[in-house]
Amino acid sequence: MCLFQFDDDPEPEEPDPAGPLYVPVRPGTRAVAVRVFRTPLGIRTAVGFTTVERLTATLGAEQSWTRLSDSVLRSLAEPLGVELLTVDPTLTAPAVTGPRASARAPRTGSAARDVGHEARSA
Repeated sequence: MCLFQFDDDPEPEEPDPAGPLYVPVRPGTRAVAVRVFRTPLGIRTAVGFTTVERLTATLGAEQSWTRLSDSVLRSLAEPLGVELLTVDPTLTAPAVTGPRASARAPRTGSAARDVGHEARSA
């Protein structure tokens, strides 16, 4: 840990708190609950966004949210065993559009053999 802070330091050793974040929530019966996500490696993480635009670009305009500081978000996630906080994540998978993927998937295994057998019989 650095004992000195320099104004021209491009990479401080300890970044400033993220400040008030836009945190995705889901409705509950009496209150809202903070949504918990997983990283690509499967680690559970609390998520916050620095702007509403980033939240809606990632999760959609219909996603409910609340404003929380990073320390409050961490304290809400900690009893759930969530120690990681991710700020401004982006989804890496493209949005699903059109027919379901299973409808387009080619047939394999016994289903493919059955179709081939029916075609030869006709």
